[in-house]
Amino acid sequence: MADHGDPSEGPAENNASGGEDEYRSLVFDESFVRAARLQEFSAQERMGEHARAVRSLPGRAVRTGSRAALALVILIALAFGTAVFMGFRHPYQAPAGRRAEPLRMIFVPLAPRGAVPPGTPAGLFASSPAADYPTGAQGIRPPVARRTDNFSESQVVAALATVKNYLVASSLDPDVLGGNTVRPVESLLDPDQMAQFERSMTEPYDDGQHAATGWLVRFDPAAATPAPEVRVRGTLRYAEVGTDALEVASDHTFTYALRPTVSGLQQAGGASLFTVRRELRFRLDREDLRLGRLEVRTSYVQAGPQSCAADTSGALRPLLAGRRAVSRGPAGTDPYDTGRPTAGLCGTLEVSSPPTPAPGAPAQGPLGSSTPASRP
Repeated sequence: MADHGDPSEGPAENNASGGEDEYRSLVFDESFVRAARLQEFSAQERMGEHARAVRSLPGRAVRTGSRAALALVILIALAFGTAVFMGFRHPYQAPAGRRAEPLRMIFVPLAPRGAVPPGTPAGLFASSPAADYPTGAQGIRPPVARRTDNFSESQVVAALATVKNYLVASSLDPDVLGGNTVRPVESLLDPDQMAQFERSMTEPYDDGQHAATGWLVRFDPAAATPAPEVRVRGTLRYAEVGTDALEVASDHTFTYALRPTVSGLQQAGGASLFTVRRELRFRLDREDLRLGRLEVRTSYVQAGPQSCAADTSGALRPLLAGRRAVSRGPAGTDPYDTGRPTAGLCGTLEVSSPPTPAPGAPAQGPLGSSTPASRP
C-alpha cells in the first residue's frame, strides 16, 4: 500500500525513503555538464591502481581570458623595454643646437676739422641735422610687420620689439650711458654671447670682438655727462635666415647733448653735440623669440667728435665744447708688434646743414636690396 505522501502511481523509483526529491527542479543539461569543474572517471578508469573517483577540469573561459591578459601584459612590457633600449642605445645622436656666433664689431672715431662749437642743448639741436628727429625711443619705429614663409606676424612683431628693447637699453638708458650699469643690455643677450660680453665690459680691447662700445653707448663718466634729451632717427628691416631664424638690421643715428663733468655750477653755453651712428644686425631663432632675447651678429659704429688716437674700447671719450682733435689720423700701428692687433680706423667729422623742410619718414620694412651691407 502506498504512503499518503506518495503519488498515486507509487513511490519514485530513485527515492527509497519516499521523501520529496530536493534536486527535482535542477536540469543537468549538456552545457551544465561541460561547465563542471569536477568530472567522474569512467568505470574502466576507476579500475586502475590508486585511481581517484573524480578529476578536475580546467576552466576554459577563465583560462582563455587569463592567457589573453597575460599576453597583453607581455606585449606592453616588451614595447616599453624596446622604447627604453632605443632611447639609451640609439646609434644616432640628436643634432646639437646651433650656438650663437661671437659678435664682430668695427668702431670708427670721427675727428672734427676745427674746434667743437659750444651752445645750449636746445640751440645746438635746432641748428643741427637732428632738428626734426624724434626724441628718445619714439625715434626707433618698427616697420609694419608681415608674416614670412616660416614665421607668423606675431613672431615678426616679437622680433622687432626685442630689437627695439635692445636699442633703447644700449643707446638711451641713462644708467648705461653714464657707465653705472650694463644689466639692461646683458639681460637681452643670448646666453652663448654672455662670456664675450662680460669680457668686453671688464677687459675691453679694440680687437674687433671685445670693445664695450661695440655692444652699447657709454661715455667716460669722468669727462662728460649726457643730457636727458636724445634725438634719434633710423630704420629697422627684417628677413628670414633659413627656416629657423629671423634677421633684423638696424641703422640709427643718435645725437646727444653733452656737458663737461665738473663740480659746481656749469657754464650756461658749455654744451656740445655728440653723434653716434650704429648699424647692427641681430639674429633671433625660435627660442629667442619665445624668451625675448637676441644674438648680436655685427656692429658698425661711427662716433664723434673725438680724437682718433683716443682709446674708445671701454667708453666714448668725446671732445667737448671748444676743444680740437690732436690729430685727425688714427693711432699708430706697429706691424712688428706681435700683440693683439688694433683696428686703427678713423674718419673726419663732416656735419651737413640742417634740412629746411621736414622730410617724410624713412623707408623701412623687410630686408631687401636697399639694406646696407654688413660692415664687419
